[in-house]
Amino acid sequence: MRSDITKKGFERAPHRALLKATGITDEEIHKPFIGIANSYTDAVPGHVHLDRVGDTIKECVREAGGVPILFNTIALCDGIIMGHFGMNYSLPSRELIADCVETVVEAHRFDALICIPNCDKIIPGMLMAAMRCNIPTVFVSGGPMEAGRTRDGRATDLISIFEGVGAYKAGTITAEELAELENTGCPGCGSCSGMFTANSMNCACEALGIALPRNGTIVATSAVRNRLYRQAAFRVMELLKHDVKPRDVVTREALDNAFVLDMAMGGSTNTVLHLLAVAHEAGVDYDLDRINELNARTPNICRISPASHYHMQDLDEAGGIPTILWEILTSVPGLLHEDCVTVTGKTMAHNIRDNSVRNPECDAGKRYEPTGDHLDIIRTVQNPYSDTGGLAILRGNLAPDGAVLKTAAVEPGMETFEGPAVIFESQEEACEGILGGKVKAGDVIVIRYEGPCGGPGMQEMLAPTSYIMGQGLGDKVALITDGRFSGGTRGACVGHVSPEAAAGGPIGLLEPGDVIVLDVPRGRLDVKLSDDELAKRRALFAPKLRDLTSPWLRRYRAQATSAATGAILKTPD
Repeated sequence: MRSDITKKGFERAPHRALLKATGITDEEIHKPFIGIANSYTDAVPGHVHLDRVGDTIKECVREAGGVPILFNTIALCDGIIMGHFGMNYSLPSRELIADCVETVVEAHRFDALICIPNCDKIIPGMLMAAMRCNIPTVFVSGGPMEAGRTRDGRATDLISIFEGVGAYKAGTITAEELAELENTGCPGCGSCSGMFTANSMNCACEALGIALPRNGTIVATSAVRNRLYRQAAFRVMELLKHDVKPRDVVTREALDNAFVLDMAMGGSTNTVLHLLAVAHEAGVDYDLDRINELNARTPNICRISPASHYHMQDLDEAGGIPTILWEILTSVPGLLHEDCVTVTGKTMAHNIRDNSVRNPECDAGKRYEPTGDHLDIIRTVQNPYSDTGGLAILRGNLAPDGAVLKTAAVEPGMETFEGPAVIFESQEEACEGILGGKVKAGDVIVIRYEGPCGGPGMQEMLAPTSYIMGQGLGDKVALITDGRFSGGTRGACVGHVSPEAAAGGPIGLLEPGDVIVLDVPRGRLDVKLSDDELAKRRALFAPKLRDLTSPWLRRYRAQATSAATGAILKTPD
């Protein structure tokens, strides 16, 4: 066992003494040490219950024959830190989490690992660490939040509240109605209830094969989730026995499966950023062009809030991720790699065949058939929302290295759009300008200097996009940014524009009134300027870097790379 280096032999007597001081017995010294990376914190609604989850998994690991050793990582709530300086720490936290999990696992020489993430950066941060450490690992999340309900029965979530702010500013709802949204939209623990980044990534873990089926959809408050925790504990012991490691699971083909799922269900654009970073840590060559190739072949058959009125519990009742994947596997031959190994000990195809039912707890063995109110939760490939996937990679003279659009959340008729640029140099300036009436129908909003280096940290743009929707401009304006979007964003919103303004990208050369052209069918994002004009502006251009007092953010800015490569940090040769 890896952990023997810390506990075997006469010279390790001091080490054993310290282990015994933690409560480990002589009998347990000879058992595998199973690290449990938890992300419990009182600061994040998706994580407030993970202390209990950690204790549950500890007992299950002990029952399964291992010695559980629980440790914690940091966790941030993007919804709470959004719209102010705190959001600059969001993406950098991914790197800290990866480094911290690697540090504990490698320093203490654990034999295997269980990761308990739930929200945005925690999932990819732990995935990146798992790829680096490459010891048998299972992911099991804390589960999504349930949707809220207004007095008249309407489903609400975090996006309802953000868009409510814009609606209140526009005078279309009252203060009392906004307060009702505030008091119903987030009814309890769990990752926010739509197909936002956290749930997109937890679902992607199923398709990657690093998590058990239904990891992404069983709500946090369900007793069924306790069975998943137990299964994870026993499975990690089996993985250890058979020496199945994360790099055996997270292959190029498994990453294909994860992206196909994301496109089929209209997941967050942030999955592009994070899965590229995970691929890098796994030693897998993966790029935006491959993502675009998959998108062209993948039908979009599922739409969850913010792209519809459905939420994660509705998707779970409809069969969850296995049912989406089963529909793709059986209807689009050759798109999914069905023989990929997974942490269940079975192939991806076996996992989804065993679980592709309407409700595994009540209707075991019954295939999901969309009927009645649930007609549109998971459509058939013959009746998709669109013939191509819910993500698109755009290129053009504004985005030579690429940009990302969540097509599943674009308003009808906005796939092509042309308008004059209204430019903001930060998210905060954009929020003030949108609420202050500086944007009108027909405009293209540009928010720049929010990329990995420019932000630094690539702020999410949920507030400005929600204000646009709340003011009734969702089908009348487009938005482009070198920053990124929350998975809760909807509308013609293009993010990850690369190169970013701080790196001298064309988005930094734009001037107010420049005509920007969005053409999703052709995969283009352009500005109507000649090459000569762009070259003339570039010769006079000097990036605007913000003053930073934080030593950590200064280090991050110096090391961060392009969004087109997952915003990974440069490492010495």
